[in-house]
Amino acid sequence: MIQDPSFTKDLFKFLTDLRANNNRDWFQANKTRYEHDVHEPALEFVSDFAPLLDEISPHYRADPRPVGGSLFRIYRDVRFSKDKSPYKTQVGIRFRHALGKDVHAPVFYLHLEPAGSFAGAGIWHPGSVTLAKIRAAIVAYPKDWLSATREPPFAAVFELGGDSLKRAPSGYDPDHPLIEDLKRKDVVAYTMLDEKTVIGAGFLDEYARICRSATPFVEFLCRAVDAQF
Repeated sequence: MIQDPSFTKDLFKFLTDLRANNNRDWFQANKTRYEHDVHEPALEFVSDFAPLLDEISPHYRADPRPVGGSLFRIYRDVRFSKDKSPYKTQVGIRFRHALGKDVHAPVFYLHLEPAGSFAGAGIWHPGSVTLAKIRAAIVAYPKDWLSATREPPFAAVFELGGDSLKRAPSGYDPDHPLIEDLKRKDVVAYTMLDEKTVIGAGFLDEYARICRSATPFVEFLCRAVDAQF
C-alpha cells in the first residue's frame, strides 16, 4: 500500500525562505512553520522508517527523538566558522549502526535541500584507524570490494564520492589497480533525488529501496570495521 507523502513542498519552501533570511528574528517569527513543515514531518519519517530499516539490517537504528536522535539539529555550530549564519538550510537524517557511538561504522543518510537532495551511505571523514581498516579490507578482498561497488544493485543506483588524496597513501603502491579507491578520505556514496520524488506518495518505500541497494557497500564497510550487518 502506497503511503501518504512524508514531506510536502512546504518543507522546501521553508528552506528556500530560510536561505534568504538566515537570522534569528526571522526564524523565531516563522518557528511554527519550521515545526509543522520540517521538524515534525522529519521525525515522523524517521519513526515510519524504523520497521523498514529493521528489515534491511537489525543492527541499524531509526531514532525519532527530537534531540540526539536520527535528525540533525537545524542549529549550526559557528564557533570555528567564518560563516556565522545560525541555521542550516537543509535537513539531514542519519540512520546509525547500533555501535555508532563506539565504532565509526557506516550510516544510511538522507539529505533534503532545495535543488540538492540526495540519499547517501558510507563513512564520512573516518578517523585514521578506521580508514586504515577500510583500506586494508579493500586490498585483502578486492573481488568483494569490486562486487560491492561496481555491480548492481549498488552500481545501478549509487556512485562513490567524497574527498580523496592526490597521491597514494603511505605504504601503498601507486600502481595498485585499486589505488583510486585507496586514495579515498571519505568512503561514501550518493544518489541524487528530485523534489517530485521526495514529496511524492511512496517516498518512504522508495528510500527503503535505495537503502537496500546500498547494502553490499555498507556490509563491506561493516566487516572492515568489525561491526555486524
